Amino acid sequence: MAVPLIQPVQRLQRARFPGLLDVVLGLLVVVALPLAIVAIPNTVSVVAELLPGDIDRVGLMRAHGLALPAMMLTVPLAAVALRRLRPAHVLVGGLVVLALADAAGGYAGSASLVGVLRVLHGIGAGLLVPATLVAVWERSAVLRGLWVGMLALSLLSAQALALWPLDGIRRWQVTLQPYPLVTGIALALAAVYLLVWMLEGQPSTPSGTARERGRLLLATVPAAGIAVVALSTASEDWTASLVILLAVLAIVALLALASIGSREGRTLSYAMIAVGVVLLPSVAQVTYVELGGLGGPGLKGLWVPFVVAGVLALVAAVLVRVFAADSSRWLTPLGLLAMVVGLCSVRVVVPAAEGLVLMVPFTLLAVGAAVALTAALSHVGVGATLFGLALCFPGVLAGYLLGTGVQVMMLRGVGSAQQLVDKFVGALHLWSLIGGFLVVAVIVLSALLARRSSAASVEVQEPDRPEPAHAYAHAPAAVAGAEPSPLPEGEPAEIPEQGKPAKEEEGDDADLIPPVPPPAQSPEGS
Repeated sequence: MAVPLIQPVQRLQRARFPGLLDVVLGLLVVVALPLAIVAIPNTVSVVAELLPGDIDRVGLMRAHGLALPAMMLTVPLAAVALRRLRPAHVLVGGLVVLALADAAGGYAGSASLVGVLRVLHGIGAGLLVPATLVAVWERSAVLRGLWVGMLALSLLSAQALALWPLDGIRRWQVTLQPYPLVTGIALALAAVYLLVWMLEGQPSTPSGTARERGRLLLATVPAAGIAVVALSTASEDWTASLVILLAVLAIVALLALASIGSREGRTLSYAMIAVGVVLLPSVAQVTYVELGGLGGPGLKGLWVPFVVAGVLALVAAVLVRVFAADSSRWLTPLGLLAMVVGLCSVRVVVPAAEGLVLMVPFTLLAVGAAVALTAALSHVGVGATLFGLALCFPGVLAGYLLGTGVQVMMLRGVGSAQQLVDKFVGALHLWSLIGGFLVVAVIVLSALLARRSSAASVEVQEPDRPEPAHAYAHAPAAVAGAEPSPLPEGEPAEIPEQGKPAKEEEGDDADLIPPVPPPAQSPEGS
């Protein structure tokens, strides 16, 4: 008797809140994703003059860089946990961790405490990113496109958003709590989302397979290796050539790990790695070059290009997801090629005294990343998407390492301020060239493996051995239900014994044809 009483109440609740869950979740994605990605940049060097004299400055800068290693190790573990936990709970938990780290940031006074808080920032961000993805997965197509567009926008603007609150500050602890008000708003939205989610009947969470969980756990291996390399380069005096070599090896390892699974899963993983390696590290260097002290317009002159590029990226992602999801395979390489053009334009227009011209590279990079990821995501399941996401952030750190190695190599032997600026711009141009070649290599690799997979699938469909020419001489007519063709004159009326007569009672034709097994159901996202 309890079931009939509960069902009408659920129907009434859903009728009272039509679309409210999607609206709240969309607002939460818009606020929470940039808040998570803005934890990545290490900005404490910008406020070096505000640091007290008794603090270990080198140790403080190393500790401030712990957020990204913690984040990229948390993402795959959170993705595994999300196969059993509700995304609403993980969302609230991630924002609570961020809020606690922000609140304690104002009291930081040592490098060790800064390290703890930055690790908490990384853990909170690592919980938020996959939780928002799983939350939007079973909702409308617009929400999924919105998530991809916000990810591209967040990676594009993370460095600028991290630097924005530092203009004219008097306390260096602001680097540990850049947007406490936004964190509070996101936490309030998460609480509303949890409440509405419970009232709407608690939609089910996509279940995962043991294979998907194994792949996600495997993604922690290169993430841990890249984190160790990054911390070692910050702690030891490594040469630029060694840093570049290790960064290249890290990218190769990520691409090798991305090569497992289905063709569609590989395409998404390759795109995630390319976007991670190129987008944020490139725009971070552009942002530093365009600061007012280096002859650019400063952060105030960059907000229009960032806004335009971000809005166009959101629109492009939603349009691709809604209108081109079924025929969007060719859009992934097209989006990556747009990123290559954007990197080429960086070499042409940067440095720029006026910020508006930066709309060209910013738009190409953001829209290209949004289109490539949305198109690739349209053909895979949530498991493959989480796996690609787990490879994206190690790619970000590998891109930072590669860019740092290029900068150290270019800045060697600098003797004057103007020479420093020129070398810094030259390092950006060289990095843009390297990033462009990397994205092209990813496009070529994806195309080659896709062609090989297609050829392999054709070979699998062919029979293992040819049947004798006389075995089914008249089977097509029998199978199709057509009249058997007349035998040539002088040919025996019966086919020689092959274990089965050529023609049996009606209904036994299936015995003449080898049974075709049903197609195997591949795991989601494999």
